[in-house]
Amino acid sequence: MCGRYALALRPSEVRQQLERSQMPVEEAPNDDDVRQSYNFAPGYHGLVYRAEAESNKDTKYKLQSMQWGLVPFWTKRNPDYGIKLKTINCRDDSLVEDCGMWTTMKKKKRCIIVAQGFYEWQKKNGGKEKIPHFVKRQDGQLMCFAGLWDRVQFEGKTRALCVSGADSDRLR
Repeated sequence: MCGRYALALRPSEVRQQLERSQMPVEEAPNDDDVRQSYNFAPGYHGLVYRAEAESNKDTKYKLQSMQWGLVPFWTKRNPDYGIKLKTINCRDDSLVEDCGMWTTMKKKKRCIIVAQGFYEWQKKNGGKEKIPHFVKRQDGQLMCFAGLWDRVQFEGKTRALCVSGADSDRLR
């Protein structure tokens, strides 16, 4: 998945579609609390589906708004989002080994990024011009992308952030 995706459905509509697909949702944000867009870009808040295991209780599944772009938990100060929030994708081959910034997240902080589709850029005129090409499921159902998330606290604020991982070469 590249740097843009679409989700123009309200959380209640996403919840209904997930539940029809046997994906239970015990908790979800209000419809007006999450942005809907056909052009989600890094830094925007979008919906993710994730498990939350409570001690000695069953796992609870919820929809949650998270900011797209990863800031590791050990960050001490608010990054300049225009410059430093560049980690939006995780290559699957970087998850194989237990090293690097993904190690702690890949075991317990996995999520599903919910989308109606995403954009791949087609190069025209020898690469001088890029045209967005929208990729979606033929049946119109939601696409679900594997994601990793983390929660970071700096300057008294706690933020949940996510990063996606997908191999667009398989689509060709």
